[in-house]
Amino acid sequence: MDYYHTRELLLQKQISCKELVQSYLSRIEQHRHLNAFITIFADEALKRARIIDQKLARGEGGNLAGMVMAIKDILTIKGKRTTCGSRILENFVAPYDATVIQRLQAEDAIFIGKTNMDEFAMGSSNENSYFGPVKNPHDPERIPGGSSGGSAVAVAAGMAATALGTDTGGSIRQPAAMCGIVGLKPTYGRVSRFGLVAFASSLDQIGPMTTTVPDAALLLNIIAGHDPLDSTSAPVPVPDYTKELNKGIRGLRIGYPKEYFSEGLDPEIHQAIRKVLREMESEGAVIEELSLPHTDYAIATYYILATAEASSNLARYDGTRYGFRSEGALDLSEMYCQTRSQGFGEEVKRRIMLGTYVLSAGYYEAYYRKAQKVRTLIKRDFDSAFEKFDCLITPTSPTTAFKIGEKIDDPLQMYLSDIYTISANLTGIPGISVPCGKDSQG
Repeated sequence: MDYYHTRELLLQKQISCKELVQSYLSRIEQHRHLNAFITIFADEALKRARIIDQKLARGEGGNLAGMVMAIKDILTIKGKRTTCGSRILENFVAPYDATVIQRLQAEDAIFIGKTNMDEFAMGSSNENSYFGPVKNPHDPERIPGGSSGGSAVAVAAGMAATALGTDTGGSIRQPAAMCGIVGLKPTYGRVSRFGLVAFASSLDQIGPMTTTVPDAALLLNIIAGHDPLDSTSAPVPVPDYTKELNKGIRGLRIGYPKEYFSEGLDPEIHQAIRKVLREMESEGAVIEELSLPHTDYAIATYYILATAEASSNLARYDGTRYGFRSEGALDLSEMYCQTRSQGFGEEVKRRIMLGTYVLSAGYYEAYYRKAQKVRTLIKRDFDSAFEKFDCLITPTSPTTAFKIGEKIDDPLQMYLSDIYTISANLTGIPGISVPCGKDSQG
């Protein structure tokens, strides 16, 4: 059930926040085999529900009163574990709240737990977590997408009304697509990253994962806005996104990039999107093909820049001040080496090594500097497109959810799962994934 209907039931006293939380906790227990959560806040959620019930009885309560949320375990909540799906932070307890957490709490949201994820958000299948893979609620033998797979599954399986995820190269939108929910990556700088454990700082963004677009718009209203604690957050007023939802699409100029509908796209996905385009055209939208000529360079560009930033951001995890520390080392250098070797998973170590390589002397100009230049070319492609079009429609993923273990030993194939989503991160533009059908296997 979406939050707008839930709120009506709460205001009409047909259900209480406590009963809502109890029902979600029951669903979490029922679907424990999906492995969506790392930490569950049962007692705290029930306590907060009772407080919000009292506020609603007095005619008070914030804009999110009674919204039961799951939080990706890469966002800090004071006094709670923030593991990032990694052994190296398995028992790390956050000393402060992320800005988005503060804003949600101020509007009386209820947090029910921290969700499983690919380690440090590095992955497209949620198979890279130290806490085990997450399973798709529609078919537990298949992946849910990643890296925000736990958040997507929590919403899709009814274990939370909504969730927060993070998106560095598609990590909100791709799992949303594979689990059949809505996933929104806001414009870079629209939402504060303070309290988000960094993967790639110029690409990371926090966004909502919901069952409906109105719920996503409502959450964006709350979490968006300038934050003096994040120098990259935009000092731009936040509009009421919910008021933009019922304007209709007559006259809207919609482009579909030909590079996104070429070889490699599942025919069933292609057909589903074509059907949507025809329906939009019948509603009065203007549909045209366009070209984004530098699309073919996006994957290489992304994996150079993202890994370079990751190698820098993850240098702080050495076992000295917090997190996992290897035992038995004879000196400091050996302790660093053993801690990072044992504390990080294979995919994280692969990306740290690649990032270190492209930043090293002799390769910085050949790889990192060139990737930044290509990033600019990709951004110019999109700038030109938006001079003519109001929005673009593309697939979210080249395939639907594949079997767990099917691609885990082929990192290049796994990286290609992000081919349609990474450009939004490279250019800083917003992107949203909405369901438009199912494949022949459901």
